[in-house]
Amino acid sequence: MMKARVVYATITGNNEDVADIIVEALEDLNVVVTEEEISQANVQDLNDTDIVVIVPYTYDEGALPEEGIDYYDDLADITLNGKVFGVAGSGDVFYGDDYGVAVDRFDSRLADSGATRGAQKIKINLSPDADDIKQLDEFANELVSAAQQSTK
Repeated sequence: MMKARVVYATITGNNEDVADIIVEALEDLNVVVTEEEISQANVQDLNDTDIVVIVPYTYDEGALPEEGIDYYDDLADITLNGKVFGVAGSGDVFYGDDYGVAVDRFDSRLADSGATRGAQKIKINLSPDADDIKQLDEFANELVSAAQQSTK
């Protein structure tokens, strides 16, 4: 059975909503999912999973979530060859060039770890709407397809 780990950081609740949508979509595809808040998560646990999803928020002017900085730093010290990853997160287009920067940074960090990008990163403005939910469902489908390909 395929396993996924969805790690999120949230202040407003929007990213928890994004994570919940992804979890539900993955479970609908018969994936066993562990969902956890980033300050409670351990990077080493990613060794026991097939699919890694990180859902960070971007704080202020492009900063990583304060409670996720250690996790981000720890990702630099792990090799995730054979794992499939995706990054999605809520942000606020009000911040212009700083919109969703944490999504970009986590996406790059996971790629550097040797994991395979299974779906393009997604940035959602504020809370997810019906179109965003469709996009997140497709994101989950792409991750599972990529993970199935990598196990063949």
